Amino acid sequence: MKKKNSKRLKLLKGEKFMYFIIILLLCIIPLFNVYTSSLVTKTNLDVEKLKNNIEKQKEENESLEMQIDELASLDNIFNIAKEYGLTYDNSSIIQVK
Repeated sequence: MKKKNSKRLKLLKGEKFMYFIIILLLCIIPLFNVYTSSLVTKTNLDVEKLKNNIEKQKEENESLEMQIDELASLDNIFNIAKEYGLTYDNSSIIQVK
């Protein structure tokens, strides 16, 4: 029976370094992908919160504009003028064009 000569291939220093880098990249790339995905998700949540805040502020602004319109109406002005004893004299109003 013949014995097989088992020769083990020796890797060069450069090859060892290249294999190390490839294995390192195969481990780091998926981790980096998960990390960036989580950052994108967090940013999207922040954007949605800001959109909700903007909508709430728009609704509040519209409500305040309606209150301003109600308070500036002629009926309200006449009622307040009557409370303070003021009168409305149409002849003293001058229109400028």
